[in-house]
Amino acid sequence: MTEIKMPKLGESVTEGTIERWLVKPGDTVEEYDPLCEVITDKVTAEVPSATAGTIGELLVGEGETVEVGVAICTLDTGNGEGTLEAEEEPSASAEETAPAPEKPEAPPAQTADKPRGARISPVVMRLASENDIDLSKVNGSGFNGRITKKDILKEIEEGPGTAPAGKPVPGHAPESTQPSVMAGEEIPVTGIRAAIADKMVQSATEIPHAWLMMEVDATNLVNLRNDLKDDFKKNEGFNLTFFSFFVKAAAETLKEFPMLNSSWQGDKIVVNKDINISIAVAGDDKLYVPVIKNADELTIKGIAKQVNELANLGRQHKLTSEHMAGGTFTVNNTGAFGSVQSMGIINHPQAAILQVESIVKKPVIIDDMIAVRHMVNLCLSIDHRVLDGLVAGQFLKKVKEKIEKMSAEHTSVY
Repeated sequence: MTEIKMPKLGESVTEGTIERWLVKPGDTVEEYDPLCEVITDKVTAEVPSATAGTIGELLVGEGETVEVGVAICTLDTGNGEGTLEAEEEPSASAEETAPAPEKPEAPPAQTADKPRGARISPVVMRLASENDIDLSKVNGSGFNGRITKKDILKEIEEGPGTAPAGKPVPGHAPESTQPSVMAGEEIPVTGIRAAIADKMVQSATEIPHAWLMMEVDATNLVNLRNDLKDDFKKNEGFNLTFFSFFVKAAAETLKEFPMLNSSWQGDKIVVNKDINISIAVAGDDKLYVPVIKNADELTIKGIAKQVNELANLGRQHKLTSEHMAGGTFTVNNTGAFGSVQSMGIINHPQAAILQVESIVKKPVIIDDMIAVRHMVNLCLSIDHRVLDGLVAGQFLKKVKEKIEKMSAEHTSVY
């Protein structure tokens, strides 16, 4: 028997929790087939098998937390005793684990065409290629119409077919919705929700939070974005969002106020060299916090592109631990839900979080006259061990100035 060990799922990750086993003893798995789902911080990752074999014993139960390097299961590879390290960046789908009878090796065939936008594991691609199966015509039974190993084996046995009417086509599945709940229902706190709860309690109990808010006139920004958005979408293929302008303003201001880009580390404060902006992305009932690396070096277009890509990956549950690693400051788009004022909980161990609220039209006094302007509240939460009101106020004032100066004459998105 060979031992499969808990992989390292991030640069600072030292342990992981088995959320769900995707196999059972006696199951036959191929190389890269996912074995289990593991949670670390705010990400669920699938741990793939490092080789083909038969599952022996599950050494760690669901809900148990173990350190990196601890054996989590055994695998009979037919090669005697040994140890295998699972991949650090798992990417296979959880639905591609159904056990199936062994198939004789077929001669290599032409590579199968992958449906546009679909997530296909190496095992599925190999089986489809070896048996000349057109993946675009396979009805996937996995999450959001994803094609699984079991689907391919069924195609091999029954012959290729087309997706029945009303069934989602792989890569073109309808948007997922929040799981329905009923009054009086008891919902177990597990997985991502439990990890979020632990981190929020840690942040709220360890960090002495302080809050401040500033009202910002975003009228020029609104006019600029509205003038550019249609051509931008046509030329670039993704939306030019208001949020991208706020992330840019925050990232540039962090260069002037590096203490906002630091963290409390017990007996010292670490000021981070890179400016990596964490953003919140929701996928069904799961929350992810991916990172825009070196945001201060990106154009507004570059930031908008990354926001779009990370949001899409989050909705499809395709974000990995690498996407989450290295955040130094968080900008949260609470305004997307219509919020006008909020107090964010800091993303531990960062020192601050900026909440961007809804842009709303309001009557404002300008030169003793009433004018209708597009106003937005910026809400800042800070770690009072690291920062005080003076530097926080100066930072927020500078972000305000940058937003209010954005216009066609002073701002380029490229």
